[in-house]
Amino acid sequence: MPNHPPKPPRLAELPRRRLPFLAIAAFILAVAVATPAKPQSGPQSGSQSGLTGSVYQRAQDGAEEQGNAERIVAAALTGLGRANSISARVRQLARVGNVVLKGGGRYLQSGTGEEQRFRFESKLTAETEEFDVLEVNDGLYYWSYRKLGTQPPRLTRIDTRRVRERLGSFGVPEQATAAPYLGGVQRSLALVREWFRFDAVSSGMIDDVPIWTIDGQWDRDRLAALLPDKAEAIKSPAGIAAGDLPEGMPWSVRLSIGKRELFPFRIEWLAIPGQRPVAATTPEVVAVLELYEVRVGDPVDATAFVYKPAIEGLMDVSENYSNALQPLRP
Repeated sequence: MPNHPPKPPRLAELPRRRLPFLAIAAFILAVAVATPAKPQSGPQSGSQSGLTGSVYQRAQDGAEEQGNAERIVAAALTGLGRANSISARVRQLARVGNVVLKGGGRYLQSGTGEEQRFRFESKLTAETEEFDVLEVNDGLYYWSYRKLGTQPPRLTRIDTRRVRERLGSFGVPEQATAAPYLGGVQRSLALVREWFRFDAVSSGMIDDVPIWTIDGQWDRDRLAALLPDKAEAIKSPAGIAAGDLPEGMPWSVRLSIGKRELFPFRIEWLAIPGQRPVAATTPEVVAVLELYEVRVGDPVDATAFVYKPAIEGLMDVSENYSNALQPLRP
């Protein structure tokens, strides 16, 4: 892995207009990586709390064909699932109106196939509110804890055996990891790949790290299902414009994937912020999720995947969740 972390965008570069808070928060709160050597990334960056630096530098080599963009994203997701271990710090940032929502946490993953475990944790702050997310797959259950601002905390549990049985009905191999159907970084990337179609790839740099910059647009069928009142316009040859989407809904996504190990360092969501109707302008970055100080192949403390919460308020959603699962696109 590279020795220098990606730098997030300057706060001044993010829009200072009104955005619905929970719409953006839902995207950057975790929805939500080819053959790993023993690479290291991670800069002990002094600008960690200052969040300074350019988003990326694009080389002037133009976009390549859509097929290459799709293959790179698919390979990154496959690589995540095959990694023996991953540890990384997580950095997240969004601007909601004049309020900056920022923070982060960590991501840990260990094992492969049925033995794979993961832990994703994030704490974001915005003025006087805090937003906490914890996701743990301990091998038996997938636990999800959310405390979003002033809303009551929510703790759910999913029996991973039920999920694997459902995956078996799709023809997913038994030895495959279930993480893209559960949570953590793999689920976040898998959902982005479900929602968007990647049509442009170009070379770029994050600091001195060579990356692929990959742009994706909404899959029209999925967008039409989300916005049935606009379905006809969405599916028309002309489509719709970025300003036609509801306030707070991203228009496109941009991935920064390392060229060497195809590790997904950054996901950026772009939109035209502001109350509707809004003037037609170029979509801007409204939210960022970033992985840095990445270690692939190093030992991970197994106690990180032990989670024993109080059962008060616990909801077991295994049946409903498993029944609602659909195959991810190949």
